[in-house]
Amino acid sequence: MNFRFNNEVSIAVEEVALQGDLIIPREAKAIIIFSHGSGSSRLSPRNRMVAQQLQEKGFGTLLLDLLTPVEDEQYANRFDIHLLTRRLTGATRWMSAFAEARNCSIGYFGASTGAASALSAAAGLREVNAIVSRGGRPDLAMDALEKVTAPTLLIVGGLDHEVLELNTQAYNRLTCEKKLEIIPGASHLFEEYGTLDTVAEMAGRWFSRHLLAEAYP
Repeated sequence: MNFRFNNEVSIAVEEVALQGDLIIPREAKAIIIFSHGSGSSRLSPRNRMVAQQLQEKGFGTLLLDLLTPVEDEQYANRFDIHLLTRRLTGATRWMSAFAEARNCSIGYFGASTGAASALSAAAGLREVNAIVSRGGRPDLAMDALEKVTAPTLLIVGGLDHEVLELNTQAYNRLTCEKKLEIIPGASHLFEEYGTLDTVAEMAGRWFSRHLLAEAYP
């Protein structure tokens, strides 16, 4: 695969430098920014697997740590949705101004608590045109949900009963174009065979439809 950009990046936000891995295929027309869950990082094997499959579909991806290593040592920071939202907002604005990302639309892929910061950031940004949540906690962004205008896909494992209930509550609060997908036999981390591939396929279809205006049956 030929790339327009394939390297680590350092993004200055709120007087800290956030580290990320940015890959932009040469013909990419959209870039997906990943917002990871608590205790995870840009090295998350699950998110990296989804990112690779999105890259194969022609999307750029930014896997980003919203906390510095020192900040991540403080457990409370992992659940500070306001802090994570500000960081994600700053990184998104950086991406919008990045030369190699010119003319690319932007989407968010949020996992676990990362979905809350993705939805909260999208509520205040026009740059974000589509959102996918994997096993997310959108309930942690309940006050922002009615302000989200980007089409939003919530993906939940059928065995993840508590999170499914929380997603259902959040889904009912969303006023944008929305969809709730339940993957039978999948638990919270989508560790069961084939379930993460299903997540990547659903995400690819959603992003293609809303970022690339490609129709799927």
